[in-house]
Amino acid sequence: MKKATGRVFKYGDNVDTDVIIPARYLNSSDPADLATHCMEDIDKEFVKKVQKGDIIVATRNFGCGSSREHAPIAIKAAGVDCVIAETFARIFYRNSINIGLPIIECKDAANEIQDGDQVEVDFDSGIIKNLTQNKEYKGQAFPPFMQKIIACEGLVNYINQK
Repeated sequence: MKKATGRVFKYGDNVDTDVIIPARYLNSSDPADLATHCMEDIDKEFVKKVQKGDIIVATRNFGCGSSREHAPIAIKAAGVDCVIAETFARIFYRNSINIGLPIIECKDAANEIQDGDQVEVDFDSGIIKNLTQNKEYKGQAFPPFMQKIIACEGLVNYINQK
């Protein structure tokens, strides 16, 4: 599986799906359209600054709130290659894997990595390297079956390839 390397956008606890993609935009299921509104209620500059390969880092309970699959779709379509958090809401975790958005839990990384840091994530090993602070963390590596789903860009593509 691949690695992700990018600049960090840092958020705190309880980033819910309503701020990841506000409900007023749920009339669209087009990933490109959703991406233009990603994180706008918590970070108005996010869509202007995010670049392909960037990484979101948050602390506890990222993706809480409604079960909408639009939230991880918007993040992925905005160009984010990975989300690191201390913990994820369970439905967000499942939806992320289902659409092929890599997410990784690591308490120390989530708390110590700062906004703007350059970070590299190795999905095979779960190793997170903060290239800015020259620190390394051991996150939760993906089991092989989840790596295959993410490599296929989501569960539907994985099943279709079988």
